[in-house]
Amino acid sequence: MVVTGTDLVAQELALVVGRPTRHGGQAEAARRILEVAAPLFYGHGIRAVSADLVIEAAGVTKATFYRHFPTKDELVVAYLSAVSEAEQRELGRWRAASPDRPGEVLERYARALGAQACGAAFRGCPFLNAMAEYPEVEHPVQVAVERHRSWLRGAAADLLGQLGVREPDLVALELVMLRDGAMAAGSGVPAAQVEAALVRAGTAIVRSAMLGSR
Repeated sequence: MVVTGTDLVAQELALVVGRPTRHGGQAEAARRILEVAAPLFYGHGIRAVSADLVIEAAGVTKATFYRHFPTKDELVVAYLSAVSEAEQRELGRWRAASPDRPGEVLERYARALGAQACGAAFRGCPFLNAMAEYPEVEHPVQVAVERHRSWLRGAAADLLGQLGVREPDLVALELVMLRDGAMAAGSGVPAAQVEAALVRAGTAIVRSAMLGSR
């Protein structure tokens, strides 16, 4: 599954971004800025969207914007952190619904990912996109990307460990690489084919690891 910037608009933002209220909660202005910025960043590219464009689209003053996000980079990090948190919550719900069936959770992830890929509004993985736009390893955006991808590998390894897979960390890396490839299948490939290919290849990787034929 990939939670995109467009999806974020319809979801409750649990992450407190920008300067919090005096009670420590989410300021409405900061929430509005992030809700507006998310689909712009995802749909047009992060560097192509200026702070001025976000300010105009959100209907806030520059003073308000920079009070919550002193730099555009801080807004980008907040965007990626919110996407990551939304994806983690979704996976958490799946795991809670199938606590003793890790294989079903992995397959559900693959099917959800395939269903989203190649759609009209699909612009690829927001984290891979951000990585390409901010290649500097120590840049805060790159750090936010790696934080999410580290969680993704860890979550996969944990599910694989439950399955009894040997070398779960290595197999998790293989599955994440497979996932990354699905993000680049291209608009000419029907989503159903991406889903079928992802499930088939992922299943083959897991079965091979469980059989020890590696």
